[in-house]
Amino acid sequence: MHRLAVATNAETFERMQAPLAARDIEVGHVETAERTLPLDESPFGEYDVGFVYPSRIMEGAVADAMLDVPWVNDREAILRSRNKADVLARLGLADVPVPETVVVSNPASEAELTAAFERFDPPVVVKPNSTTRGVGVAKAHDLDSFLGIVDYLDLVHDYRAVGDQSFLVQEYMADAADYRVMVVDGEYVGAVERRLPEASREQGRWKHNVHRGAEAEGRELPAELRELAEDAADELAIPYLGVDLLVTEDRAVVNETNARPTIDSATKYEDGFWDDLAALIRQTAEQ
Repeated sequence: MHRLAVATNAETFERMQAPLAARDIEVGHVETAERTLPLDESPFGEYDVGFVYPSRIMEGAVADAMLDVPWVNDREAILRSRNKADVLARLGLADVPVPETVVVSNPASEAELTAAFERFDPPVVVKPNSTTRGVGVAKAHDLDSFLGIVDYLDLVHDYRAVGDQSFLVQEYMADAADYRVMVVDGEYVGAVERRLPEASREQGRWKHNVHRGAEAEGRELPAELRELAEDAADELAIPYLGVDLLVTEDRAVVNETNARPTIDSATKYEDGFWDDLAALIRQTAEQ
């Protein structure tokens, strides 16, 4: 029996307990954030392995020191996936298809910003480099709108305590299907299509994040899309990864990745999903 430390108490924690217990892995919740934590003694108990490094890196480092366990996705993997520009640069240089993208290190001159905008056929997508769940992502149809969005980012970035002062300008792929593909230890294990309800699309909404009201339905992907997600995970060397694909009639690209992906209901994955995940956890524990 292995004991697995999980630093979240949301959907993933609830969904993994019974399937992993059936595979001799006991799942425990390790609370690392929004609490007080004396540093002279660990309150966490004994564990053999951790399930993805905590999302709050500073508090996570404390928990990491106290637990002293290997992680399925370690700190480096979390930071690599969180940096959207880093991911797209690594994948693009490895000939894994990605959207056309410009990274902006703020502040940049208006001339540079204008040149970046004019690389694209509008609209363009503007997104903070380090956020998740679609937070802060906007669409600009013309240069004035684009520069206005940048003005708001300037106000945020005026606070020098903001660690990441970069953002992306990216092509907008109209009518693209949005897939979250799960890869475990280099192998495809299932996918969902994220899609806004028809009523939301009629209102002009376009972001397909589940946390913004989109619905996730299990999908059986063709071999070329499975391989695309596996290629991305292999290039990034992240063993447990959600790979976001945008797919149109004539192309497919890796848009983002998530090294802390939520586990969906089991019906949306391949039959061997829990066996593969349990094997990865045991392999990590025995490193």
